[in-house]
Amino acid sequence: MGIQYDLQITDSLAKQIAKSIRDAILEGRLKIDERLPTEEELARKFGVSRPTIREALKRLAAQNLVRSRRGPSGGTFVNRPSEEESWSFLANTAALMVSMGAFSLNEITEARREMESICCRLAAEHREESHLAAMAAELEIQNDMDITDVEFCASDVRFHRALVDATRNSVLRFVMVSVIEALQPIANIVVYRFRERKLIVSQHQRLYEAVRARDPDAAETVFLEQMSYLGEKYAEAQEWRRRRDEA
Repeated sequence: MGIQYDLQITDSLAKQIAKSIRDAILEGRLKIDERLPTEEELARKFGVSRPTIREALKRLAAQNLVRSRRGPSGGTFVNRPSEEESWSFLANTAALMVSMGAFSLNEITEARREMESICCRLAAEHREESHLAAMAAELEIQNDMDITDVEFCASDVRFHRALVDATRNSVLRFVMVSVIEALQPIANIVVYRFRERKLIVSQHQRLYEAVRARDPDAAETVFLEQMSYLGEKYAEAQEWRRRRDEA
């Protein structure tokens, strides 16, 4: 019992120390690429053991806030997470929360409908040829009726990712990562047996054409039409599962 208690205390201290350092980074008191004090110096500063400091630094490293480097010029430095690292962390966190039951399918659908409808309008206004090319490439894949459901769902995600990229809005792109990369695939797993591929592809084609024509109203209309259709199929899938579980 005593050992368990000590471990809980150590974990709590490490969490508090990690939060203190994290706050200093987010508030700019610790700069990007700045070297942190040594483990021994941090242990004296916080009045804890070096293992507790190591645990705190592990927590920060898991959040991509610090990195370690060995050698004479080594140490622990404030990290500058790449865009992909930040997106990956956000998407993984969202997927974990879904697995824990934090988000319902209805909440995912509602959030996606409201947020991506804005993206449709901005994509139509700000898209470049590279974004159109990415969307067109996915349409070509989706028009192949021989691809598997897994391949179709993956292309569906990439198509909507290209749409979001076309907004050329860094904040929206970051926020939508969790919706497109983590939550949309989960919704696809639920509904893929019930939705009609040809209809989805035709909606994607019309959405592409609206974005290409720089018509934000048409782009939003097509997207909302698709979300309404998928909402019906989500309900159908959930009812099917309910009947199956009761059988």
